[in-house]
Amino acid sequence: MLRIPHRRERFHFSKSARSGAPGAVGLLKDERGAALLEFAITLPLLVVFVVGIYDFSGAFNQKQKIEQAAQEGAIVAGAQPMSDIATSNANPDSLKPVVTAIVNSLAGSGVVNQGSCQPPPAPTQVGLAWTYTISGCSGGYPGDNLVIAINRGWVSALGPPVAVGTVVTVTYPYHWRFNSVIQLLFPGAGYAAKTYLSESATVYNQM
Repeated sequence: MLRIPHRRERFHFSKSARSGAPGAVGLLKDERGAALLEFAITLPLLVVFVVGIYDFSGAFNQKQKIEQAAQEGAIVAGAQPMSDIATSNANPDSLKPVVTAIVNSLAGSGVVNQGSCQPPPAPTQVGLAWTYTISGCSGGYPGDNLVIAINRGWVSALGPPVAVGTVVTVTYPYHWRFNSVIQLLFPGAGYAAKTYLSESATVYNQM
């Protein structure tokens, strides 16, 4: 029986093989560079999405608060007497509690700064509708005006009998934070930085 002598084979690794080929190092650098490039591209988009979600939520929240203020003002207006409501009366006393209720509602919900609101000036009148423009309610934006329109001559289309009611409309601007981010990504983009939110409420006159 023949015996095959066992031969030990020794493998010698070169220094370049143990440490890795130069091409692998370059590939690793390329991957890191690609990751940094992807991060630089996706980060602005991520910021836009986050700020957009936050900003649109804030606008919707303010819209709800303005709607609530309009409803509270309409309830107060519907309970006011009609004795001083006439086309010849430029500033009926029965409308002042309505304006006060709306301002208090917006101040309580944080939409306006009640302490900085100027006293309501004499309203503009068209028929049986009066519009109050109140300035100074926003400390950060001096040009913002709170507009309250009260129409005490609203007539329902249903009938007979025909019902007479009051329509209260509250308008106040919302400043978009989203606009600043858009301007960073797309300078000169025609995106409105301010939107006027307007809500109305209607009630039947009780007196």
